[in-house]
Amino acid sequence: MNDIISHLLTGKDNKTHDIGRWTWLISLVAVIAVALWEVIHANQVSIRELAEALGIVSAAGGASVAMKQGSEPQ
Repeated sequence: MNDIISHLLTGKDNKTHDIGRWTWLISLVAVIAVALWEVIHANQVSIRELAEALGIVSAAGGASVAMKQGSEPQ
């Protein structure tokens, strides 16, 4: 399991940690945590707003990884 997470959060060489992928993961966890907070304390969550937030985080993370693809260590 640790190998899978390591491969997801590192660059092409699977050794150098990638700040873009880390911020992508942290943003995704933050959106899900806020949604859970709303469910627990307000007993409701807007599915549309949650879907929009997850879509924005996914698109921004994918774009950031794609844009810096040429600058990764070989």
